[in-house]
Amino acid sequence: MSLRAALAACPIVAILRGVKPDEVEGVVEALIEAGVGVIEVPLNSPQPFESIARLVQRFSAQALIGAGTVMSAGDVAQLADIGAQLVVMPHGDPAVIRAAKAHGLMVAPGVFTPTEAFAALVAGADALKLFPAEALPPKIVKAMRAVLPKETLVLAVGGVGVDNMADYAKAGCDGYGIGTSLYAPGRSLDAISTAARALVAAAKAARA
Repeated sequence: MSLRAALAACPIVAILRGVKPDEVEGVVEALIEAGVGVIEVPLNSPQPFESIARLVQRFSAQALIGAGTVMSAGDVAQLADIGAQLVVMPHGDPAVIRAAKAHGLMVAPGVFTPTEAFAALVAGADALKLFPAEALPPKIVKAMRAVLPKETLVLAVGGVGVDNMADYAKAGCDGYGIGTSLYAPGRSLDAISTAARALVAAAKAARA
């Protein structure tokens, strides 16, 4: 499944920062049941490669499984070895973007300015992660969207939730990275499921 297709089905990327391998499958099962189809395990989580490998083995037919906070080409190579499909970065290092494409992975680098956005696209980015979105209000996003190629996938990440998704959708965002309002260490599966269903409903309503 492509990132574009996954976001068309549900525009939420679940960011599971801090998740542990022994809980990750239960968390992701709850998210998939709620309709979330893109899963990101940040590499500054405990034993992230083990968590990602477990998710790939169990859920790769149902969701896009990837890593966040990917900082190096070495990380990319290790992710490719375990079958991850998506690389999400906090920055726009062209070497990491190119490494992801060389390994056949989809990649969404973090950008904040038009200069960074176009440099990331030239390097081969499949999507742009506007980060931190709380510092990029919708009117700024709209201005950036006006000059980006129309087919560019744009994700708002950081400070986006049920209250402002519609504003970012109107500004031209294709999806949203959701972290602590969806998952936090110690949160029960019931709470995660409830939050996920509310966010999925809000995201689909915002797009409509």
